[in-house]
Amino acid sequence: MVKPVQWLKINCLAVWASWHSALMFYTCLPVSKIWPQSWPLEFRWIARWVPWVGLVVGGVLALADGILAAVHMPTLVRSAIVVAVAIGLTGGLHLDGVIDTADGLALPQHARARRLAAMADSRMGAFGGMAAIVLILLKVTAIAALISHRAFVLIAVSIWGRWGQQWAIARYPYLKKEGKGAFHKAALPSVRYTLPSLIAMVMLSLLVGNCGIVPWSVVWRTILGGFSLSLLTSAYFYQQLGGHTGDTYGAVVEWTEALLLCSLTIGQ
Repeated sequence: MVKPVQWLKINCLAVWASWHSALMFYTCLPVSKIWPQSWPLEFRWIARWVPWVGLVVGGVLALADGILAAVHMPTLVRSAIVVAVAIGLTGGLHLDGVIDTADGLALPQHARARRLAAMADSRMGAFGGMAAIVLILLKVTAIAALISHRAFVLIAVSIWGRWGQQWAIARYPYLKKEGKGAFHKAALPSVRYTLPSLIAMVMLSLLVGNCGIVPWSVVWRTILGGFSLSLLTSAYFYQQLGGHTGDTYGAVVEWTEALLLCSLTIGQ
């Protein structure tokens, strides 16, 4: 029989191993250099951590933006740097998904097999390049248009984009037998597994609003916009392909972020 203290230690190690692995998989943060090599890794459940990886990424972006603002860097320049930092933090993982997905969707909708083949091709096509340019331009200009509460918005957008990925994993079928995203489906077999992170995200946002850190109008717009856009982007790629792949998971993250940022510029 396992003693309570031993059971707690085993479970804490398992949780830490999964979180540690999520940071290693989804970001380029030097976690392997910070923490001992002997610490365990568990990649099976990392999809359950993606919104909280977004919290870390968004926090780094907010910090970078604050430092650049403190040295009086022009808004447009620092917004471009923030977007560049975001790409660097993730190693372009999600942006690569945007490019591959756009190359696939450039083909006729009835040719789903050809679409998937084009997405699997490592070479970037014209439509993938255009999609990347449009996405980056939207993000840079939208962030530059944000006059206030930029730190909150950068964090919230990073979290909601990744919750959209969780929803896509849990809600829709995975189209490949193998691939980088295949094991995510086992971690999120149904949408109820996305509810803990959704509830926690909403509660944190409401806490920020209740403390008066950010106006309620901004809080509610991020919640409603983030939730609705997460569902819409994941549903769009499902409608186009009949399911999702690792590439479309990345595309959901990026397009949810970009569209949410654009929506938050209204009234600025």
